[in-house]
Amino acid sequence: MTQPFLPLTARSREESHRAATPLELFFDLCFVVAVAQAGAELVHAVAEGHAGQGIADYAMVFFAIWWAWMNFTWFASAYDNDDVLYRVVTLVQISGVLILAAGVSRAFEEHDFFVVWLGYLVMRLALASQWLRAGHHAAGPAERTLCHRYAGGVALCQIGWTALLFVPEAARPWVFLVMAIAEMVVPVYAEKDATTHWHPHHIAERYGLFTIIVLGETIAASTVAVKSGVSENDALGELLPIAAGGLLIVFAAWWIYFVVPAHDRLVSNRQGFLWGYGHYLIFASAAAIGAGIEISVEQAVGKAHISTLAASAAVTIPTALFLLCVWLLHARYYKVGIAQQLVLPLSALAILMCSFAGHWAVFAAGLVAAATVAVGVTLSASNPATRA
Repeated sequence: MTQPFLPLTARSREESHRAATPLELFFDLCFVVAVAQAGAELVHAVAEGHAGQGIADYAMVFFAIWWAWMNFTWFASAYDNDDVLYRVVTLVQISGVLILAAGVSRAFEEHDFFVVWLGYLVMRLALASQWLRAGHHAAGPAERTLCHRYAGGVALCQIGWTALLFVPEAARPWVFLVMAIAEMVVPVYAEKDATTHWHPHHIAERYGLFTIIVLGETIAASTVAVKSGVSENDALGELLPIAAGGLLIVFAAWWIYFVVPAHDRLVSNRQGFLWGYGHYLIFASAAAIGAGIEISVEQAVGKAHISTLAASAAVTIPTALFLLCVWLLHARYYKVGIAQQLVLPLSALAILMCSFAGHWAVFAAGLVAAATVAVGVTLSASNPATRA
């Protein structure tokens, strides 16, 4: 039975059988609502010929979503005591991301970030209160200082984000850049004298589960787009290659991400932070693959006012980025020999070249992605010590 109030003390990093909790899974599911909203607005912007602005807005909104998710994930890995107060504060954070999701459309279409900022405020105040509570129950001065640095950093950064509401529109990208850097500096500063007891297996599982949910959202969005195209335009012949190629890409993305044991390399803050920060590109590109498939579907049925090349690139660029980032963050550490090391980089290049395959671009990219998995499996079979 859940206890009303327990000390919010650090959990052991050596704890066995540490797994994601139902609350964490629920948290992830609610965050994907915001990811879906950002993806839908990216589709609309690119389909209307405003790719540059759409990508910039997507990068900013996705950062807010990802950073709030990541902060909670690492905090929970170190301090989750699952008492009533912890659960209630986590549910408040979930409410915040739903508020943020409600403001995504206005942020894209009118560049009004107030609702996004408000949702972020709710999430960040809840997180700061968790850090203060952990500091109250800290085992010693070093840990107490760490917790207070986190709480203060979160609060100060939230004040900084307020500038987005008042500066001229042309200055907002620069505000975003400065504040994004400030946010990422907070954990580095907070843990310079002491470190939190995050759990490598738990962190790797949490990131893996969020990857699965984002890929699942990609499949769902693509399915809806294809269904709409078939029912409204009777364009099965044009959409079937896109659907097949998109499915192959998502299947390959799942295979390539999970084929290596990421937790093996998460042995220190330096490695953990680099790996965790790098997932911004992995998550954003995985979600953008689904948006790209939707764009390709709309272009194929005549709804998108862009060229076939642009629609194809909307799929191939995020797919190539996903492969490169997975290779850089952990796959390359489990490859032996130049042949294995080159599989993902060369596949990313080949997928980019598929952009010029006209209406068959997505299908061609899917075939390359599937071949990437096949080649990886074949090469690893000749060296059992490696992963595909």
